[in-house]
Amino acid sequence: MTTDGIWSYSPGSGYAEGQLLTGFTVSAADGTIGHVDRQVDESGARHLIVDTGGWLFGRSVLVPVGVVTGVDTEAQKVTVSCTEDEIKGAPRFRTDRESLDPAYLAGVGSYYQSLPTGGQATA
Repeated sequence: MTTDGIWSYSPGSGYAEGQLLTGFTVSAADGTIGHVDRQVDESGARHLIVDTGGWLFGRSVLVPVGVVTGVDTEAQKVTVSCTEDEIKGAPRFRTDRESLDPAYLAGVGSYYQSLPTGGQATA
């Protein structure tokens, strides 16, 4: 199963190339999960590191940009197709080194691809 699409913004997401999303609120299909702490725009592995604050015991999660369904610049909000529980169930993100580890990224990509939406944003 290929996970290439999971690392690219969907055309209807509202993301503009080069746009900085750091600080934007991140909303899952069923609630707010945190804010974008960092974004990685390396081709083939684009993702957001989301600081969940107190929601998930202060842990950060790595979210592939392929699940982004909307970027609202005015409201500074990113919406994703996943639910809170789906994001909680993702492979645990521990260190920044993992955001560049091909094996870790493959596991994350496979996880999001296995979700009911296929991990892909529906526009």
